[in-house]
Amino acid sequence: MSKSLPYSMKDVHYDNAKFRHRSCFKMITQTMLTSNLKQDCISCSTGKFLVLLMIGGLAYLMLTNSGSGHSDSNGLAKGVSFKGGIKEGDKSIMDGGNRFRRFWRKPPRLPPRLSPDEKGSNNSFTPDSVKLNGVSKWMARQQSVKNAFIHAWSGYKEYAMGCDELMPLSQRGVDGLGGLGATIVDALDTAMIMGADEVVTEAGAWIETHLSHRIKEKGQVNLFETTIRVLGGLLSAYHLSGGERGMNSTQVGPRSIVYLETAKQLADLLLSAFTSSPTPIPFSDVVLRDHSAHPAPDGQSSTSEVSTLQLEFNYLSTVSGDPKYGMVAMKVLEHLKTLPKEEGLVPIYISPQSGEFSGQNIRLGSRGDSYYEYLIKVWLQQGSERDGNFKYLYDMYEEATKGIRHLLVRKTIPKGLVFVGELPSGSKGAFSPKMDHLVCFLPGTLALGATKGITKEKAMKDNLLTFEDLENLKLAEDLAKTCFEMYSVTSTGLAPEIAYFHTEDYFEQGLDGGNKSSEYVNDIIIKHADRHNLLRPETVESLFVLYRITENPKYREWGWQIFEAFETHSKVDSGGYSSLDDVTRLPPQRRDKMETFFLGETLKYLYLLFADSTVIPLDKFVFNTEAHPFPIKGMSKSE
Repeated sequence: MSKSLPYSMKDVHYDNAKFRHRSCFKMITQTMLTSNLKQDCISCSTGKFLVLLMIGGLAYLMLTNSGSGHSDSNGLAKGVSFKGGIKEGDKSIMDGGNRFRRFWRKPPRLPPRLSPDEKGSNNSFTPDSVKLNGVSKWMARQQSVKNAFIHAWSGYKEYAMGCDELMPLSQRGVDGLGGLGATIVDALDTAMIMGADEVVTEAGAWIETHLSHRIKEKGQVNLFETTIRVLGGLLSAYHLSGGERGMNSTQVGPRSIVYLETAKQLADLLLSAFTSSPTPIPFSDVVLRDHSAHPAPDGQSSTSEVSTLQLEFNYLSTVSGDPKYGMVAMKVLEHLKTLPKEEGLVPIYISPQSGEFSGQNIRLGSRGDSYYEYLIKVWLQQGSERDGNFKYLYDMYEEATKGIRHLLVRKTIPKGLVFVGELPSGSKGAFSPKMDHLVCFLPGTLALGATKGITKEKAMKDNLLTFEDLENLKLAEDLAKTCFEMYSVTSTGLAPEIAYFHTEDYFEQGLDGGNKSSEYVNDIIIKHADRHNLLRPETVESLFVLYRITENPKYREWGWQIFEAFETHSKVDSGGYSSLDDVTRLPPQRRDKMETFFLGETLKYLYLLFADSTVIPLDKFVFNTEAHPFPIKGMSKSE
């Protein structure tokens, strides 16, 4: 302690001895035997009589103490109670005994004395106040994320309203996703969840006024991007605004049916990607105004893109009552089930012309990632029906997780970070220690697949976890650690788009993240071409899911550190947030681009990470790959 105590150890020993329990009889007899009173009293007959009288009185007191000193469960003395209460004849005896006991009772034990360093507010360290302070801290951090969302929206509204994306440095908008106002639709349900009513009103009014016309008039859009961002955003807004007896009790913005009708209009045009293809694998691009579709220039579709449409089309069938949307989307997964795989792992390209996989490149980053995510999420979406006709999805997911652990998981040198690499030439080719930031979706997906959205504690208590579930949950936590260290190893505290890892077979000098104090500075390698940051959500997505499932507060703390780094390096004073060119340099150069998913995913997951677990609970909702929540079947009514 910084100051000496106001008493010595001798005082402490004295206090302890001072209040050590000793009986009245022992104190008096000890006094008599150690004083001249012994000789004076015993030397005469009167003295002998007094001694006997004193001993008799003490004996009476002791008997009274022992007979009444212990109470039964009702607070009555043992041996003197019965069904009707205390016997009348014994009452005066007890009263007398009580008076003697009050006279002879031992002195009270004093509370321990506090040093000056320990003194403080009487209520500072009570459990309730600690809990209250903890809740207040996360509520304040939640508000900080909401403020960031408002700041991002204000820049978009000021300089890019109606465009797909904001360029915050040049203060203008750009259409890179087909011109459907993607930021507006992507951000809408985030605003609803946050209670940002002004944004809900503004975004909803734009959708009601402009989006239907845009859908009719615009040209080429990507099937995958338009489905996950625009169709998914509209359907989530439909539910959150009260559609299907959903969540919203204070309606702002247009009626929920506006979102549903616009979603149906869009989906009807997107269906041409399926109907134009000779196989169940859809074409990658749709021309909205022509009601037509065509494959990508190289003729290939991404495996992740064709298998990441089903949550959206299934939910549209549920709320519209028209099964055509879900049927055509589910035929893709049914077809993929029949194709050969490498221990459940699949190449990243597939041909819509032949319906077969193309090439051997296996990875969980770009073009491969959400195939694995949707296997478990589409299965979960089915609710009580999941173990019927949809059981094959869980079987495919389970096989794939085993393949991931066997073929793709490695550890770094020297600190042993767990990461997921790639097989560019298939399972019989060389292993690449490369991991996209996109792969950081995997920890959350593995945790969700293990407990099905309930907490680990409840799953363990109810004996619901298999050995495979526990293995996947352990891998999820290990990978989340690696994803977080991809942030903390850099000078800015923000992750690169791609990282490589130091293994026995691979290492490059001079390509660290810039944070020399990081424990993992020699484990993570960041090449010059991969040092940009696009405000991606995958790591905070997994932190959100892992916090909900494990209830470990470290995931919240990690998320807060990431958010603070965004605030420090990506925030643009005039409004919006910017992607970065190089996360290893200070100050980082900015890229002049705010992706729609920063509002639709990154800030939403951070907000939910700091929120109470009853907000969009994981056992009642499933998030699409753009963070738009859909209710699990049978749970559309918010509780």
